[in-house]
Amino acid sequence: MTNRFDMNIKKIIVFALVLAIIVPIASFIGCERVQQVVQPATPQEVPDGEILVGAVYPITGRSSLAGSPVEYGIELAVSEINNSQHSDVKIKLITADGQSTVEGAVEAFNKLIHQDKVSIILGPGSSSQVQAAFPIAHQNQVVAISPSSAASGLSAISDFVFRTNLTTDVLIPNGVRVTQEKLGYQKVATLFDEIDLFAQTSDAELRKALTDSGVKILTTESFQTEETDLSAQFTRIKASNPDAIFISSTVADISNILIQGRALGVPSDIPFIVNLTLSRDLVAAAGDAAEGTITFTSWHSTADTLGNQTFVQNYSTKYGMEPNIWAAQFYAAVHILTKGIADAQSTDPKAIAAALAEIRDFDTILGPFSFNDVGDAVYDPVVLIVKDGEFEVFE
Repeated sequence: MTNRFDMNIKKIIVFALVLAIIVPIASFIGCERVQQVVQPATPQEVPDGEILVGAVYPITGRSSLAGSPVEYGIELAVSEINNSQHSDVKIKLITADGQSTVEGAVEAFNKLIHQDKVSIILGPGSSSQVQAAFPIAHQNQVVAISPSSAASGLSAISDFVFRTNLTTDVLIPNGVRVTQEKLGYQKVATLFDEIDLFAQTSDAELRKALTDSGVKILTTESFQTEETDLSAQFTRIKASNPDAIFISSTVADISNILIQGRALGVPSDIPFIVNLTLSRDLVAAAGDAAEGTITFTSWHSTADTLGNQTFVQNYSTKYGMEPNIWAAQFYAAVHILTKGIADAQSTDPKAIAAALAEIRDFDTILGPFSFNDVGDAVYDPVVLIVKDGEFEVFE
């Protein structure tokens, strides 16, 4: 069997071409990834000392709104792990600012790997950043786990890379099924950011899922990241008279999009359905314009998954606010990483990657968690709706 750690440049080029045409990755769980990870000849036991883990998230820039919740989620999880009497794993965290840009994520990965000498990195956050940073992890044989990126196909480049957020090829078909059954929409419009990778792949997955469900797409409108005037796009969308409007955008742009849509006369009985995981912060920023918005997501604060209510309570007590989706995702990712380290009983990144690939039905605040054969997450997706400024399960 060919060893994927010896992947040559030709395979990387082929992967990039495949990703560019958005070929969905199968979501079933397999053993191929485990078999192809090269195990170290002599596994090392986890030492009593700390293991260095890097974390890349947006401390500055357009997406820095998510920075504090991410920091708090990581901090809480690391504190629990380091103080646990049931695990020998101790984590020493080194953070780096992804700067809300692709270039920032690349710079952060290179710093953590070459200056700080970490062999494990948590992050980055966005799909565009992951597309650029994951090859660096592969080239340097460093384990990288992105807790929040969702564009399909990004984990397939290497057995060293994983993602704990659900991907668009899981979230969107489920979300379309659930919302179409409940709302009965037959004709819709889509609006997406033509620059952002997540938004591009999200809209492509969405249009496929809608077409497969027999829903007519009246118009597909696009815009560019940081574009502030969407009056032309919403004018055309309104004229098409859709039953619902699907939006795929970056975190930083979504509140403005919701506000503009309602301000430009999109009636409240036409729901916005967002293919981006909304957070409380984004809902608060959009105000009344967010009311009735539906989002496809991977976690909610009222879920009865194992440990979730304890997490919400501990986070709220410590930081004076309820956790949002970004805090929850990074918190869960730290615990998933810790299981991989403990199961590997080694500090060698190859052994840790192999152990992570074998995780099946591990209880987390996200629910019973597994990795599939390409390193993407497997657990139950959630559909939420904003009512009176709060999230409720859409059912």
